[in-house]
Amino acid sequence: MKYIVMGLGNFGKSLAIRLTELGHEVIGVDNRMAKVEQLKEKITHTVCMDSTDIDAVSALPLKDAHAVIVAIGEDEGASLLTTALLKQLPVKRIIGRIVSDLQRTVLEAMNIDEYIMPEEESAARLAMRLDNLDIVDSFKVSDRYSIVETKVPGKYVGMTLKEANLTNKYRVIVLTTIKSTEALENGKVKINKEATGIAQSDTVLEAGDILVLFGELKNINRLIQKGD
Repeated sequence: MKYIVMGLGNFGKSLAIRLTELGHEVIGVDNRMAKVEQLKEKITHTVCMDSTDIDAVSALPLKDAHAVIVAIGEDEGASLLTTALLKQLPVKRIIGRIVSDLQRTVLEAMNIDEYIMPEEESAARLAMRLDNLDIVDSFKVSDRYSIVETKVPGKYVGMTLKEANLTNKYRVIVLTTIKSTEALENGKVKINKEATGIAQSDTVLEAGDILVLFGELKNINRLIQKGD
């Protein structure tokens, strides 16, 4: 897949490098030539430009990008201007970075519902979500093991955990399931998530549920790939 990362500070740099390592085509954009030069051997492509210049940004392959991540953190004004500019262009998916409550309010007013707070979500976690669209969230427990939230694969909808037999088939443990509900707040639809408690053998896997899995990432990915 192809991603464009706007802003190559610590967070943007880590995200762009990790996505490149995962095999994706990444275009890293920054207005500081020193940053661009530093990373040109570690990212698929690097470009030095002003991300608030609509003519310059329009020259990027936006239509081909699966997502554009605005990772600018040092300059909130530039971050918001870049996001507003992208809203006017043919971009499939915009992910904004938030460093303040005010910035979140402005992004929500622009109908940017997908955003990240680097203090809460690491670049590695976001890279994993972008690498596999079925992964909702993840947390690395150690070099070997991770906890991953993923949608219930279609193959197992309607089964109990005993019937699905995921532990024996894929060497993963289902910790719990999460149900999502929609609610109107201030005229906007908000999604609330609630865990159902410790998973039991008679827990039924329903469409729309999220599985919280513990295991090696390669086994979790195998479950996701073979379960559709």
